[in-house]
Amino acid sequence: MDTIRPYLEYLSAHPYLNAVLVLAGALILARLIDRFMIGLVRRLASRTRSDVDDRILEVLHRPVFQTVMLVGLRIAIETVLPEGQAADVVQGIIKTLMVLIWATATIRLTSVVLRWMSSNEDRFRAVQMPTVPLFDIVAKVVIFGIGSYLIMLNWDINVSGWLASAGIVGLGVGLAAQETFANLFAGVSILADSPYKIGDFIVLDGSERGRVTQIGLRSTRILTLDQVEVTVPNAIIANSKIINESGGPSRRQRMRVPFGVAYGTRIEDMEPLIMAAAKSDESVLETPEPRVHFKGFGDSSLDFEVRCWIERPEEREQIVNRINRAIYRTLNEAGIEIPFPKRDLYIKEWPERLLR
Repeated sequence: MDTIRPYLEYLSAHPYLNAVLVLAGALILARLIDRFMIGLVRRLASRTRSDVDDRILEVLHRPVFQTVMLVGLRIAIETVLPEGQAADVVQGIIKTLMVLIWATATIRLTSVVLRWMSSNEDRFRAVQMPTVPLFDIVAKVVIFGIGSYLIMLNWDINVSGWLASAGIVGLGVGLAAQETFANLFAGVSILADSPYKIGDFIVLDGSERGRVTQIGLRSTRILTLDQVEVTVPNAIIANSKIINESGGPSRRQRMRVPFGVAYGTRIEDMEPLIMAAAKSDESVLETPEPRVHFKGFGDSSLDFEVRCWIERPEEREQIVNRINRAIYRTLNEAGIEIPFPKRDLYIKEWPERLLR
C-alpha cells in the first residue's frame, strides 16, 4: 500500500490525468467485454438452428460498448468537475444518452423478435405478417413513453401534468377512433383465432359468399363468384356467424340438390336413374357415393334430395346447375312427371245478372 500511495497522491493532484486513465480503462474494458463475453455468446448462439439469437447479439453489440464508455466518461467527469450545477448538467446529459441508446436498442430488438415470431406462425398465431406493423407500432409507443418518462425524471421535470394531459388526449383519440380500434383489435383476434385463411371460401351470416383474398388489420376482402370484391370491416366479421366451406379436415363439401316427382311415381324405378344422373358429373366424388333421400310429402309432389360430395366448394353453383339439368333430362326421358302447383276452381253459384 505504501508503494502505490505516491502514485495515488500524484493522480489526485492531477485530475485530468486521472480522467484520461479512467477513459482508457473504460475503453479497454469495453473491448474486453466485446471480444470475450459477446464473442463467447456469439459462438454459442452459432450452434443453434435459429438465427434470431445472432441478430439479437448484433443489436446488443454497440449499446453494450457505448454503455461501458459512458460509465467511464461519467466517472472521469466526476474526477475533473467539482460538485455543482455544471457537473449535474453533464451527468444528466450522460444519463439521457444512455436512455436514448437503450431505447433505440430495445426498438431494434422488438423488430427482430417480431419478425422471428411472424416466421413461426404455428407457435405465435397472433403475430403474423399483417399484424407485425400493429405490434411494432404499439411497442414503439410504449418504449417511447417509458424513455420519455425516465428522461423527465432525470431532469427533475414534474411528470404529473404531462401524464394528465396524455390521458386526456388519449381519451379523446380513443373516443374519436373507437370504430378504427374495434376493427384493429378484431383483426388481431381473427388472425389469432384463424377462423379462415386466405384462399378459403366463407359465408357471412348466410349472405356474402366468396374467396378470402386479403386479411388486413382493419378489414377482410372477399371476392364473390360474380368477381366483385367486397370489403368487410373486421369488427362486423368478429360479431358474425362465419361458415368456412373450405374448413375441416379436407376441402370436400357435401352438396344437396332438391327435386320433386308426381304422386304415383314408382320410387324403386326412379332412384337408380337419379343416382346415375348425379354420378355422370365428373365433379361429383365417387367416395362417398351420391345418395337419393326421400324428404317427405309435399303439397303437389314427392320431395327428394340428391346428396353428393364435391372437391371444390367454389364450383358448387356450376355443379348444381349441371346436376339439375341432368335430373330434368333423365326424368323427361323416363316419362316421370315433374309436378307443379295446380288449383281447381269451384263456382258455387253464378250471379243472376250473368245468366241473362
